[in-house]
Amino acid sequence: MAADVRLKEKLPHITQALVATYTECRHINHLGHHPLPNRDTLVGIICDLLDLLYPGFVRRQNLHLGNVAYHAGDLIDGLDDALTEQIARALRHEHEGEADIDFVAQAQEKAVAFLGRLPQLRYVLEDDVEAAYVGDPAAKGHHEIVFCYPGFEAVTVYRLAHELLLLGVPLIPRLMTEHAHSKTGIDIHPGARIGAGFFIDHGTGVVIGETTDIGKNVKLYQGVTLGAVSFPRDADGNIIRGMKRHPTLEDDVVVYANATILGGTTVVGHHAVVGSSVWLTQSVEPYTQVLLEKPQLRIKSPESRSTGAGFYEI
Repeated sequence: MAADVRLKEKLPHITQALVATYTECRHINHLGHHPLPNRDTLVGIICDLLDLLYPGFVRRQNLHLGNVAYHAGDLIDGLDDALTEQIARALRHEHEGEADIDFVAQAQEKAVAFLGRLPQLRYVLEDDVEAAYVGDPAAKGHHEIVFCYPGFEAVTVYRLAHELLLLGVPLIPRLMTEHAHSKTGIDIHPGARIGAGFFIDHGTGVVIGETTDIGKNVKLYQGVTLGAVSFPRDADGNIIRGMKRHPTLEDDVVVYANATILGGTTVVGHHAVVGSSVWLTQSVEPYTQVLLEKPQLRIKSPESRSTGAGFYEI
């Protein structure tokens, strides 16, 4: 059946009604302002950064010690320009209406400082790769982890975003970690503080909140939530921001699948183990094991259908 051109007559009215909401809904417009950071450009920046951190793994192949310096220098030069532009946009948005601020100069200073942190960051990521290899018997080698593991990719993007956050860059760190979240199913807020040797096994559904503190050599499995118990509010009922809301995991902690650990005062002591599906809102001492009691299962075998036997429990 052919399209009914008469329905086209409704489109101007739809447009008018939609545009009318642009003056009513004030928080979801960005009209008449300087441009925001560009999502597609930031994805390209992430790819360039991964190419620098893991040469030979991401896009450019056939790299060797004879040409890698030229390749890295070319990427760094391009990243300086791209980061400066995007950071300047974020700073300008953060300080909308403030005059006499050279946002481009501030942005370039932050961009160069960030790029200067990449060499040291590679040592931390080397520890993360080793932790994944040691912690996962299915890993055939370190290269498989860099190439294939979504948890490692999410942690890498988090570590990049965290450095930008420490430099006072707004918006962009959150955009980066949410991009990794959309790809991997792992949600790490860039404000979290995570030590070296961090490994997320499998990873899907992991949530790590903004004020989480994680020590060295910590291992999480899929579905783990490190979150807040509740949100404290002021006398007017507004959420109080800037408080520690998320737990602390000390060194060498292991948290198994689907465990939930909540609260800013909750501390899981070093070398503790938190079992699967545990709900934890209180601190535990070092070397503690927090486990659910074995659940009672009810099983009915196929043979029981013909004999009329009921369920048996184990």
